[in-house]
Parts: sequence; structure tokens; C-alpha cells
Amino acid sequence: MTAASELKYPAMKYCPTDDGDLAYREAGTGDPVVLLHSGYVDHRVFDAQIPALAAAGHRVVAADIRGHGASANASRPFRWADDLAGLLRHLDAGPAVLVGVSMGGLVVSDMLLEHPELVRGAVLAGASTGEFQDSDPWHKEIQAETGRALAAGDIEGWLKAFLRYVPGPHRTLDDVDPDIPRRLSEMALHTVAKHTPGEKNWHVPVTDTWPRLPKVEVPVLTVNGALDTADVLAAAQRLADTVRHGRSVLIEGTGHYPNMEKPEEFTAAVTDFLRIL
Repeated sequence: MTAASELKYPAMKYCPTDDGDLAYREAGTGDPVVLLHSGYVDHRVFDAQIPALAAAGHRVVAADIRGHGASANASRPFRWADDLAGLLRHLDAGPAVLVGVSMGGLVVSDMLLEHPELVRGAVLAGASTGEFQDSDPWHKEIQAETGRALAAGDIEGWLKAFLRYVPGPHRTLDDVDPDIPRRLSEMALHTVAKHTPGEKNWHVPVTDTWPRLPKVEVPVLTVNGALDTADVLAAAQRLADTVRHGRSVLIEGTGHYPNMEKPEEFTAAVTDFLRIL
């Protein structure tokens, strides 16, 4: 296992917790906008959005979720939402607009349910709640292969399977700008290096999510790549329809990482949402 200190990135700041430091990057001033990355990678998936949102007059906080990037690994049970709530209080940055992609979107939905007082608005991309299960055979095949490879310590095999998420089920990596899988590979290998095969997963999921969503009061936007799996798109639409003030946007020609494949369109969707708050 690699210590978080060995993966420090330039311009990162650190929030102390009772189970190690949480890393984040900060830019700009104004109303806070918090960016939460997808699984196995880190805050750098938002390299296009951080300067753009800061230039638009926002205080941007891009966090590395526990166990990822430069943040500490867990050594005891924890919840994503509690970590983020602690970070926002540490920064005196709540209520904030939360923007999450994939796993980061699950963190956002957890916050809506567990710490609503810290959320001013929410944007979820490629995500709904932590109780979503994608039944798509293509997705299940990747899950099985990444699980097998990680358990065996086969990092090359794991990375090959992991990168299949980038184009989605309707394309191949040849259809995607090669810089995107290159960047994701660099981030993912950093994160995987922090862990060991068979390591205990200390994350405690939030439950009873769908029945509680109708009580969400703040505006919620779902932004999805039109080439993502049908189950992901359907769950996102269900979430937008279930909360009181939800709407959805599709970005054509992109899959699970619209923020990386079409950064201008993704940023425009977020900034348009911010204007109505």
C-alpha cells in the first residue's frame, strides 16, 4: 500500500480527519461549487472545468475522495457523505453546489439525503443513487473482469477492462480522443497503487435512497452522455423525475465521461444550471 503522501500533487491542500487527510484543490472566489470525480481516478478529471468555473465567478473545490488520488485510505468504516460534509465545514463552504460524475454523483445523492443543509444544488452525471444496479450484460461483464483482475493483482488486465467504460457499449476506444484514456490510466494507476489485493472495503453505503428522494428540496440536474448504458440513462431520468425540482440533459456523442469528452458542453450545462440558483 502506498501512503497518500507519496501521491501529493501540486497546488493540493489537505483537510485533516480522524482517519487521515482528505486532499482537495481550490480555485476562484464566489459561491462554492464542489467537483467530485468518478471511481478509481481523482480530481484531475475536472481539469477543464476547474479554471472555467473559477473564471465564471465561483469558488471551485475539487476533492479527491477517500482512498483516491492524494487522499488517505480508510482504516475504519466511513461514509462518503460524512467525509464531504466534514470538508465543507472545514472550508466554511456550505451550502454548496455539488457536481459529481459516476461515483462522484453517488456522493452527491448521498449528500442530498444525509446532509441536505450543506447542499444548494446538485448536478449528477452518469449516476443516480448508491442503490442503483446496472443490469446491462456489457456492464456486468466489465464488473466481473475488473473484479477478477484486481483480486489476482493483474493491474494490466484490470486497466484494460476499466478503460472499456470510456467509449461505452456502443463504441470502441478507437472512437475516443486517445488523450482521455491516457489521462484516466495515469490517475487510475496512482489510485490502485495505494491499495492491495483483497484489502477490506470500509465504505458504508447509504440505504433507503429512492424512497427519500421526493423530499429533496434543492434543484437537481442530471447530465448524461447519450451513449452511456440504457440502465444508467433510465436511472438518471428516474432521479430527475423523483426529486421536486429535477431536470435532465443529454450530451450527444459521448459516454460515461461527458466532462472529459465534451468539456465545453458539460461546463455550459453546469454554468446554465448555476445561473438559475
